[in-house]
Amino acid sequence: MNFLHEYGHPKRFMDLSGALLPWIATSAAVLLALGLYLGFNTPPDYQQGDTVRIMFIHVPAAWVAMMAYGIMAVASIFSLVNRHPLADIAARAAAPIGATFTALGLITGSLWGRPMWGAWWVWDGRLTSFLLLLLIYLAYMALNDAIENEIRAARAAAIFAIVGAVNLPIIEFSVQWWTTLHQGESILRKDGPAIAAVFLWPLFIMAVGYTLLFFSLWLVRIRTEIVNRRARSVLGVRAS
Repeated sequence: MNFLHEYGHPKRFMDLSGALLPWIATSAAVLLALGLYLGFNTPPDYQQGDTVRIMFIHVPAAWVAMMAYGIMAVASIFSLVNRHPLADIAARAAAPIGATFTALGLITGSLWGRPMWGAWWVWDGRLTSFLLLLLIYLAYMALNDAIENEIRAARAAAIFAIVGAVNLPIIEFSVQWWTTLHQGESILRKDGPAIAAVFLWPLFIMAVGYTLLFFSLWLVRIRTEIVNRRARSVLGVRAS
């Protein structure tokens, strides 16, 4: 908690993030390049054929989409409870990135589902709740933009983000709660992963690469918003 308050100061955050950002971004680029190379050089699956390679784009996108919303919800809690200096900025910065990864997950899932299920879309529990995640992201951003007062907008959006987090466990456990076409858990299983190592390693590398890509984009957006707020503050003082 002390660490969060210490580096929650904009100046300290800018110094720390400025030092970390090049390393995170470079690592993301290297891992994504390696993961794509390994993933798209895997042999065809005995059931799914070449379409199995969509997994390397789809699964990490879905993971990051949910992780981003979790980060947004936690930042919103800090914004409401602790009035953390950067909490509101962090939550707002995560939303469009998370929405983009959610859209990517839906698009690639549709491309994967067509040859596997014979349909581009089904109102399956996992797919429907994941679509709802995208709508929640869009509603959060719209709510932030709809209220002119920044403080009121931050509070309203924070409450909305926290309430919307109830959708995360629904997405996660939907394949267990309802009859679904979507496959169940294939990696974090008690009896071990159900995916062959030749697919599992590229998938793991892509997941880490996607995660670092998210943090790179997130830090850039936070830093940009801090600079914009400083500029507005200076211009406001001069104008007055």
